[in-house]
Amino acid sequence: MKIFDHITRRDWLGANSLALLSASLSSSRASASNAGDPTWPVWDNHCHLAGLPGETPVERTKRLVELADRFGIERLVVFMGWPFSYNPPPDEFRRQNDQVLEAIAPWPKRVLGYAYVNPNHVEESLEEIARCIERGPMVGIKLWVARRCHEEALDPIIQMATRLNAAVYQHTWLKVDGNLPGESTPMDLAQLASRHPRARLICGHAGGEWESGIRAIRASKNVHLEVAGGDPTAGIVEMAVRELGAARVVYGSDAPGRSFASQLAKVLGARIPAPDKKRILSANLREMLGPILHAKGLDS
Repeated sequence: MKIFDHITRRDWLGANSLALLSASLSSSRASASNAGDPTWPVWDNHCHLAGLPGETPVERTKRLVELADRFGIERLVVFMGWPFSYNPPPDEFRRQNDQVLEAIAPWPKRVLGYAYVNPNHVEESLEEIARCIERGPMVGIKLWVARRCHEEALDPIIQMATRLNAAVYQHTWLKVDGNLPGESTPMDLAQLASRHPRARLICGHAGGEWESGIRAIRASKNVHLEVAGGDPTAGIVEMAVRELGAARVVYGSDAPGRSFASQLAKVLGARIPAPDKKRILSANLREMLGPILHAKGLDS
């Protein structure tokens, strides 16, 4: 287990993205005007507390909401506290979920939370899902890099999330120099999806190397592709819509590690029909979370 007091690249990006968010505002508004109706609602599936200014979770979320307001972002999903921990023991992921619970409390219908759990501690993860989702306000779970998601050890976690209609956000990546030992690929997620066809799964970061990531999940109808993080490379959204259909693509930013402006540009600047952009920016995530939001009274 290793808990990082500082993750240099990501923390640097987080701190500098605050300036980039403001500096990119005018260009982002221009892009929105050119791309379609700038009043489209936006639901951001991927935000963090780490890298934001503030001593408390509420202070950090207040800043995130202020920045989101500038871009017309209607709802935000937040997961993981700080400092980041690759393989947290139960006490640590409980502490981080407490940070998120505190962060979202003042904005129950504006800021949603996913519970961070660790498949290396299955029973404790199930208890945390019960605490944060079944009895609490959270609406999904976050799986990071502690254990690859194709392993059957994850099955009880996915089964419980499915029963609760909770989203399952799985970080995925394909690194040229090799993934971390417990880091999942889109191929791993496709295996998980085949065992749990009713699960509401999200392929985080489109696998990083997105051309391979999109192809890997093409046959997995219950997996949505999320385009958060990375540079706003031309073609990612177009290929995702062509290969998966617009109904399976979800917008996220990875703010503050990435700016809202650069991530919105992927969708707003894509050469796809305006109705598809609207689906990606909010409708798909709204539909995925619809049952659990309704059950918790958070759908209006």
